[in-house]
Amino acid sequence: MSESTDPASPADAIAAGYAFTGPALELGALLWDGVCLPDRQIRIPLPMLNRHGLVAGATGTGKTKTLQLIAEQLSAGGVPVFLADIKGDVSGISAPGTPNEKIAQRAAEVGQQWEAAGFPSEFYSLGGIGAGIPVRATVTSFGPVLMSKVLQLNQTQEQSLGLIFHYADAKGLELIDLKDLRAVVAFLVSDQGKAELKGIGGLSTVTAGVILRALTAFEQQGASEFFGEPEFDTGEFLRTAADGRGMVSVLELPAVQDKPQLFSTFLMWLLADLYTDLPEVGDLERPKLVFFFDEAHLLFNGASKAFLESITQTVRLIRSKGIGVFFVTQTPKDVPADVLAQLGNRVQHALRAFTPDDAKALKATVKTFPNSAYDLEELLTGLGTGEAVITVLSEKGAPTPVAATRLRAPQSLMGSVGAEALDAAVKSSLLYSRYAEPVDRESAYEKISAEQAAAEAAAEAAAAQAEAEKQAKEAAKAARSAPKPDPSLAQQVVGSGLFRSLARSIGTQLGREISRSIFGTAKRRR
Repeated sequence: MSESTDPASPADAIAAGYAFTGPALELGALLWDGVCLPDRQIRIPLPMLNRHGLVAGATGTGKTKTLQLIAEQLSAGGVPVFLADIKGDVSGISAPGTPNEKIAQRAAEVGQQWEAAGFPSEFYSLGGIGAGIPVRATVTSFGPVLMSKVLQLNQTQEQSLGLIFHYADAKGLELIDLKDLRAVVAFLVSDQGKAELKGIGGLSTVTAGVILRALTAFEQQGASEFFGEPEFDTGEFLRTAADGRGMVSVLELPAVQDKPQLFSTFLMWLLADLYTDLPEVGDLERPKLVFFFDEAHLLFNGASKAFLESITQTVRLIRSKGIGVFFVTQTPKDVPADVLAQLGNRVQHALRAFTPDDAKALKATVKTFPNSAYDLEELLTGLGTGEAVITVLSEKGAPTPVAATRLRAPQSLMGSVGAEALDAAVKSSLLYSRYAEPVDRESAYEKISAEQAAAEAAAEAAAAQAEAEKQAKEAAKAARSAPKPDPSLAQQVVGSGLFRSLARSIGTQLGREISRSIFGTAKRRR
């Protein structure tokens, strides 16, 4: 193919599909026939960012820089952004970029007026592991479906966990941290508690054992840090800076990157919590928040049917709450079809076809795009770093033509700001004092422990009383059956005839003297 000056040429037809009249994010310049055309800009309408999206591509093709580019422009447009920083190289969005020859060349190629700029940012961590303001959730708010996913429970075990949560809610047993959940599970299979769920199915000791073992393994991964109070208010992610720019919330995950299922499930909790709390607003001129879900394939690996249904429903309905969600992964096939169907904006970086599986994934990816003037199989394997195939939703909600694009360079620092700068930013945040210190108030564990202690004390007191009564009865029985002792000398004397004779003369002086001496009393002196 070669570029044509004919207004009806494919390049012009593609570019016309991106000539929006309203506010839009500038992604880059059209690529056609191997040539970059800086006068034909590829864009995304700002109101369409809540129609969700997908950023995909092989490792090293520039997905992270694409996130940074989109996040910068959203922030500049007053839209808050949430980013998951898996590898620790997104924190640079808070600092101005460093000019260099590569950036200058890229800017010239795509028609970009590049200026170094940093953007207002807050840094978070899961439960305080690593640098960042701690983000914690209570077990109750996390819920049985997400908990089952992260504990890798099967469907039957997931249903049992749902019963456990139901029981705890009904009995006012607050599930704040993992020891609360452990205490309730152990109680429900104890002699005292096993009858509690009998009317609604009960809890088998085998299932309880599986759940308790899974909790132990979960805790060994450091999960105890993530559950507790103060619970993070996800509304903090919706803030704007004093100058009106959207706040960029960066969740720092390098410290837990070896626990992918944990952080992916936790990100799903953040999204689900936003969905639960926010009111319906319909279509807005700009989103309330755009949420980037990195390493998205980890979220769906081994997911139960209930979990997938929950994700699909959340993605489908959260648009009307003003939230846009972008999944970031290697190939579109990593995302279930029902979820993929909800993603209206697509940025597809290069794919590799080194193996039969790669070739199959490439063909599957091509089928997810609208009809195109490009040979997409050839194009997707030939894209360079920082280039992508793009299709988005127009201002009218219709898909735009597929456009090969050379992307703009981010204006902020492409890399980490460094540990010292990150720590300083965290501790200077107004949110740090609100969430930094954990709080352990009375909840299910303390209540069950107190009841068990009281029951044990009452049982011990009853046992002691029973033993005392038994010993008293035995002592009384022994006293009744014991032989009568021989009369003492005093008893013999009192019973003798001489004594009785003397007693009759007790009124005499001599009688009184004798009587006193016999009973040992002192002789009265006159």
